[in-house]
Amino acid sequence: MAQRNYGNNNRSKSKTPAQIDVEMGKVPPQAVEVEEAVLGALLLEKDAFINVSELLKAECFYKEAHQHIFQAIANLFYHEQPVDILTVTEELKRMGKIEEVGGAFYVSQLTSRVASAAHIEYHARIIWQKYLQREMIRIASDLQTRSYDESIDVNDLLDEAENSFYLLSQGSMKKEVTQIDPVIQESIDRIREAGKRKDGLSGVPSGYTGLDRITSGWQASDLVIIAARPAMGKTAFVLSMARNMAVTHQVPVAIFSLEMSNVQLVNRLIVSETEIPGEKIKNGNLAPFEWEQLDSKIHSLMGAPIFVDDTPGLSIFELRAKCRRLKKQHDIQVVIIDYLQLMNASGMNPGSREQEVSMISRSLKGLAKELDIPILALSQLNRGVENRSGLEGKRPQLADLRESGAIEQDADMVLFIHRPEYYGMFQDADGYSLEGIAEIIIAKHRNGATGDVRLRFRKELARFEDPELQGLPSPGAGFGMANTTGTPMTFSSKMNEEEDEVATGKGNASDAFDVPPPSGIDREAPF
Repeated sequence: MAQRNYGNNNRSKSKTPAQIDVEMGKVPPQAVEVEEAVLGALLLEKDAFINVSELLKAECFYKEAHQHIFQAIANLFYHEQPVDILTVTEELKRMGKIEEVGGAFYVSQLTSRVASAAHIEYHARIIWQKYLQREMIRIASDLQTRSYDESIDVNDLLDEAENSFYLLSQGSMKKEVTQIDPVIQESIDRIREAGKRKDGLSGVPSGYTGLDRITSGWQASDLVIIAARPAMGKTAFVLSMARNMAVTHQVPVAIFSLEMSNVQLVNRLIVSETEIPGEKIKNGNLAPFEWEQLDSKIHSLMGAPIFVDDTPGLSIFELRAKCRRLKKQHDIQVVIIDYLQLMNASGMNPGSREQEVSMISRSLKGLAKELDIPILALSQLNRGVENRSGLEGKRPQLADLRESGAIEQDADMVLFIHRPEYYGMFQDADGYSLEGIAEIIIAKHRNGATGDVRLRFRKELARFEDPELQGLPSPGAGFGMANTTGTPMTFSSKMNEEEDEVATGKGNASDAFDVPPPSGIDREAPF
């Protein structure tokens, strides 16, 4: 089949998506007449470019001459210059492309292809769809060619393929501006649904009373960063929550463990659930009664909607593909990643590790919005905590987040896990015991209050528990303060200057406010 020649366009000799696949005898998807109509409309009406600027770019056009003309129009628009036949012709001359497009005569002929810009958005979408089809053909053709190359690692090729289609799909996800009325209605519907729940939560419950009071459960589309120094119990904390969500509330949970194998994770869950020491679970040296205990308590985990993936060095593209598949097949409601710094941004070509971590955190937030579920990502802290002294000095701050300030910026919530006994501090300033106490510090909460919640940490079981489980009151914020009402101390959301102070290390989550304790707190009562 002969290739059509539009105007005096001299096509590039190098292979492009727009070329005819001679071997297959097919012409790539195209709509040249529609392209002419769109360009003609842009030349006729000065404001028409606004309607297509977010959808089209020069390479979306099949004909190379049309790519140059559209680019000339875009240049004029961005420099706030008038757009018409004369100005576009002059811009093409300045670009050195006037002869390639067929001269001023071809530009002038475009206005005869359309009467007005009335249907320009509809026509622009046709051009965009044809462009996507050509890009998919190009990617598939390139993959086919490279698949025959024995020197290319298959895993690398898979990563590149996933990356290519991911970037293409990201470009096609255009979201329209929405008038506020339907958004208000959706918000009211969610409030009504939350009101119907007996627990009063609007999100996924963590299983910890004090934490759920502040957060109302983990909210859909939120990126939650849970950070701590090594050996503070980050994995134990999220595994305890995963168990609460999946077993107690039957919420499907996906866990991506980049640090531990799936068997190690399950062993931890078994230890926590059966209350059999971890060493015995490892070596299998169980007494008869412990075998009975294992058999009777393990049933609660059997059939639980927990999905574990222990792929090492997981890339953000692999994570996205797996999460979309799990969402479709099992309707997962929460994703847990252990931990963020072990992920990679394969295919994104970051300039530095800090930029790579920034890309990862930004992509995680985008994934949470796309799937409309909370994503809980664990993160390491830098050594700033170790260099500070005193009980308050050891409390983590937002400035301690490791490798990238973008983590703090992208996260909807940032939680720190703090166990004073880890630093050899077994009593607070008032002499109360801190043994077995873990403090969950909510340092950033974009859509709610910040505050501190105390939990019991049972090291031998690697399990976090509500204080109420042992008949103890739920403690408030700050050491040496017991809350007899069971309500954690909360603060108003720090979204402006307070966050900046914390981020720069000038303050922390606990001292950014000077508020009296809520009623019901007895400063003299022991924990």
